[in-house]
Amino acid sequence: MEQIELSFEPARRVFGVAELNAAIRTLLEAQFQDIWVAGEISGVRLATSGHYYFTLKEAEAQLRCVCFRSTARYLRFKPQDGVAALARGRIDVYEVRGEYQLLVESLEPQGFGALQFAFEQLKRKLAAEGLFDPARKRRIPRFPGRIGIVTSPAGAALRDLLQILDRRFPGLHVRLYPAQVQGEGAAEEVCRALEYFSQTHWPDVVILARGGGSLEDLWTFNEEAVARAIAACSVPVISAIGHETDVTIADFVADLRAPTPSAAAELVVANRQDVLEQIDAAASKLRQALRYRLAHAARQLHTRGIDRASSLLHRRIGRWLQRVDELDYTIRASIRGPLALRRRLEIAEAAAMQSVERCLARARARWEPLVAELGQLSPLRVLERGYAIATDDSGRILKDASEVPAESAIRVRLARGGLKARVTELFPSRDR
Repeated sequence: MEQIELSFEPARRVFGVAELNAAIRTLLEAQFQDIWVAGEISGVRLATSGHYYFTLKEAEAQLRCVCFRSTARYLRFKPQDGVAALARGRIDVYEVRGEYQLLVESLEPQGFGALQFAFEQLKRKLAAEGLFDPARKRRIPRFPGRIGIVTSPAGAALRDLLQILDRRFPGLHVRLYPAQVQGEGAAEEVCRALEYFSQTHWPDVVILARGGGSLEDLWTFNEEAVARAIAACSVPVISAIGHETDVTIADFVADLRAPTPSAAAELVVANRQDVLEQIDAAASKLRQALRYRLAHAARQLHTRGIDRASSLLHRRIGRWLQRVDELDYTIRASIRGPLALRRRLEIAEAAAMQSVERCLARARARWEPLVAELGQLSPLRVLERGYAIATDDSGRILKDASEVPAESAIRVRLARGGLKARVTELFPSRDR
């Protein structure tokens, strides 16, 4: 009788390495989508790609972490060795090495406000580079004729600035570069405004202004990019951010810090009436001094009997007094001059704009026929007549059926849209 052998060995389930890693990745991603992990940051490395690589560790355990560049640019607190931190993210598997890691989406220090920690972190960094050094700060012009302002056009800070400038010294030329001062994109707009004034060299001084708010509201002016834009500006910058008790990184880098936007307007220009009174007082003192010297010289000459020399001296001093009166008139005219200067600048600006518009019109007249001619030669016009372009998966244009094996995948470009197809049959070539 034939014997039958029974085998109880279970069926084998054999995984490829990549297959197993992919399966593990799927399980971990499903289980650990949005988690917080606490630990001490160690081994921070910033790659040339802009990605941060570091480890969160405890006494007997560690977890590899990565923060990609697209996320790292929005971190208020940058990873730093030895800092206890909370990291939020999701678990991922790096299949090349078969390691799991935490993809960090946000990071904040433990036991310390994230914003305040980032503030102190950047402050130490820029101070070490010398950006706060008093020796690099420039003197604010005593009588600026042109003032650039960077702020929100809808904010109260702008209204306060303009009212005080007009009250203290009417006729000044003021130019506003509108910029967001809070929220996403605000730092980039402020940097563009500073770069504009720096490249044009138009203003004598720039005021960077914003009303009060919380540390988070004022954070635009704690961004490293804004600090470096202030330092790189070719004209002096006055920082007028928030209230008197608010302090930002911009205050340390700027050439002068004003407690408030209103205070900045009072610091940047003198009171016109005070200046005129000072000129009058100085002119009066000069006249008195000259008269005294004249009288003293006349007495000495009379005593010595040199009447003719006295007469000559009187005429010379008279010419000096006339020169003093001319200088007095010139100074007063220069103070009242910005209104006429503004009109001349406006006329010149209008003429320049007309010249630019004429140049653009001539360029457009030459450009439009070329565009029309290119449109006639475009391959898309051929597709509109019912033709198509076939390419393989690599994008190579197919010209011969023998180049394409059966069951190959191809792509077909039509006049509108495209198709993905598979070759089922080849036809022999036909001579035209």
